[in-house]
Amino acid sequence: MTDSVLSVRDLVIEFATRRGPLRAIDGISFDIAKGEVLGVVGESGAGKSLTGTAVIGLVEPPGRIASGEIRLAGRRIDNLPRDEMRKVRGKQIGMIFQDPLTSLDPLMKIGDQLIETIRTHAAMTWAQARDRAVFLLEEVGIPAAAERLMAHPHEFSGGMRQRVVIALALAAGPDVVVADEPTTALDVSVQAQIIALLRRLTRDHGMAVMLITHDMGVIAQIADRVAVMYAGRIVEIGPVREVIGRPHHPYTAGLMGSIPSLRSDHARLRQIPGSMPRLDAIPQGCAFNPRCDRVLDRCRVERPQLASFDRTAAACFDPILGHDAEVRA
Repeated sequence: MTDSVLSVRDLVIEFATRRGPLRAIDGISFDIAKGEVLGVVGESGAGKSLTGTAVIGLVEPPGRIASGEIRLAGRRIDNLPRDEMRKVRGKQIGMIFQDPLTSLDPLMKIGDQLIETIRTHAAMTWAQARDRAVFLLEEVGIPAAAERLMAHPHEFSGGMRQRVVIALALAAGPDVVVADEPTTALDVSVQAQIIALLRRLTRDHGMAVMLITHDMGVIAQIADRVAVMYAGRIVEIGPVREVIGRPHHPYTAGLMGSIPSLRSDHARLRQIPGSMPRLDAIPQGCAFNPRCDRVLDRCRVERPQLASFDRTAAACFDPILGHDAEVRA
């Protein structure tokens, strides 16, 4: 994509062990354009959060980026010195994590945390930064924002704390926001509010958002495109309605088949047998082959590459096509 704000190419992340390196992310590539939400979905252990960690430059030893490139607005950032990357993080890349309490200092007032973040990345006086902090809290839906500046994190509900974290992520006007499971710890009704807020802010600010989640329902509501990950690889990627409505990879179809539907007459949900392989036990060929009901002999020895099918791409030697691709959304 020529207009991409964030571009990841052939990213490989490895972890050093006494028995040699273990490959956790195995050659993934994707782009996110301005104003676009890319959902990254998959089971626990698929590599979703690790990919987001690499984008924000926080892969810690024994992990390392072994090869590949990460570019932000055309500038390569994966090889920046730690101090230089710290300037990029927060100013050009915002972060929203699953548990807001891990992102907020429990001993500092909300206003002090916002003002400190704003002044770190922008040449503002204290008064100017305070005014921007009030504006940000109002923008994310915090009532009586000026008064709530003096509150500590424990004085907010879970949903309101997540709104504060979103305000912190927006404080310096970033180009990209990485949101890692931002609604998982919230009640369903609050989840819907946060999803609507993220969608509106993406549109209003023109940010590129990488939304990491295991919840296909969240993806369906907010994402423009979706990348499905399995065992450190992207197995399917494309527009969200295409991938959800007509999946080509058996793993994507399995994820969709496990979601309850009000329109379904089936008594039982479909399930994917087995579990995600460990890093030291990823099978040869397609990593999904031990769990796949469409497995071919070549799937056990060859690794399929992403191939285009209509508007999506899937890494499968026997993709689901035609009438078989109809899966309830």
